[in-house]
Amino acid sequence: MSKRTVKQIAPFLILAIVAIAAMFIKPEADYVPGATDPQYSNADIAWVLVSTALVFLMTPGLAFFYGGMVHRKNVISTMIKSVVAAGVIGVLWVVCGFSLSFGESIGGFIGNPKTYGFFAHVKNGAAWPLANTIPLGLFSLFQLMFAIITPGLVVGAVAERIRFTAYILFIVLFGLLIYAPVAHWSWHPEGFLAKMGAWDFAGGTVVHITAGCAALAGALVLKRRKTHLEHKEIPPANVPYVLIGTGLLWFGWFGFNAGSAVGATPLAVNAFGTTTTAASAAGLGWMFFDVIKGKKPSVLGFCIGAVVGLVAITPAAGYVGVPQSIIIGLVGAIISNVAVGIKQKSTLDDTLDVFPCHGVGGMVGMLLTGVFANPDVHGIKDGPVGLFYGNPAFFFTQLKAMAIVATYSFVVAFAIFKFINILLPLRVTEEEEEIGLDASQHDEKYVQGTLLVETSGGLKEEPAAH
Repeated sequence: MSKRTVKQIAPFLILAIVAIAAMFIKPEADYVPGATDPQYSNADIAWVLVSTALVFLMTPGLAFFYGGMVHRKNVISTMIKSVVAAGVIGVLWVVCGFSLSFGESIGGFIGNPKTYGFFAHVKNGAAWPLANTIPLGLFSLFQLMFAIITPGLVVGAVAERIRFTAYILFIVLFGLLIYAPVAHWSWHPEGFLAKMGAWDFAGGTVVHITAGCAALAGALVLKRRKTHLEHKEIPPANVPYVLIGTGLLWFGWFGFNAGSAVGATPLAVNAFGTTTTAASAAGLGWMFFDVIKGKKPSVLGFCIGAVVGLVAITPAAGYVGVPQSIIIGLVGAIISNVAVGIKQKSTLDDTLDVFPCHGVGGMVGMLLTGVFANPDVHGIKDGPVGLFYGNPAFFFTQLKAMAIVATYSFVVAFAIFKFINILLPLRVTEEEEEIGLDASQHDEKYVQGTLLVETSGGLKEEPAAH
């Protein structure tokens, strides 16, 4: 059996082994006593079910958002890399991901994989201590949606040059070595960042900083595209796709943030309000700031700004007031806009500006949570109180937590990409890059109204028949 054949059958073989092992897991596991007995609320269950579906909708929304901005010969390859995370993480979460993130804490750093391995004890387990009005199974599924979209965010930085099989392996290693530990640190009551006093309402740290820093590492390891080296300007494949993606992301983000209240409560209402207000302010802020720089107002500018605002408000959504969300969205948009400008003058080839938008946006949101967190808004006992309301210590706690997560995510992601490159080629060949990843990685011939036809000189673009 050739080396190439082994690589081809390995993914299916692993999936088959997992499926066979899963046959012997009893879904009706014994009840696991918890610190909090469940007091289920039908309203809370209904809202979190809806929120779970909303967060899942963000994954195809992200696919449209990214797919519309790349070159037309890479649209399908970019979109599938976002969506395929639902398959990879969907299985991995059941096997061990949920347990590593929310299982019995091992020293505040990682969950015990035996606690909920293969979803053992999830069906009849005690409700999560911080969400005791919904079943543990629903809480686990809600958290799954966050785990799915996070590696999907990294796609934008490595688009147009990463091999599909290599990216599949990255999703697995990212989920195990970066997402699960950071989720445990931040969201498990025994996690060391949580015990340190850091607060992240809906994933500014766990989702956006980890993904943004991993994106930076990936862009550095993969190096620059040929078009980037030649300073060629690549027009977006489909701006309406970007607009559709933005709408789906904005819509889904209500579940992302307001759903993180894990109940139909006033806290969810506040998070809902801050979410849309921050996005509104950031979309306008990015567009108007572009005008100041001499550009014309654009659809792309507003869409990118709105998403940055959603990123920035995520860690703060339930802790700050709606008025303060305006400044958070605006500051996040301006800082990310400046960061994009700096990146464009550098040699960094982050294809769709994932680090300046998600990484930097998440950091801004994390720090501004430390500034504007208001106990009169969230009403959480021993909850966060920001610098603006007389507690500078909390700001510096947020700063320290941000630095820890950013450093850890970048270093581990850099090592993951290097490790993958040893096992199998991380980057497509120059010829495959020239053809486009839609054709070279997926054998998809039709690309945005264009047909790739094989000729003696290679693939040639011709208008597709309608």
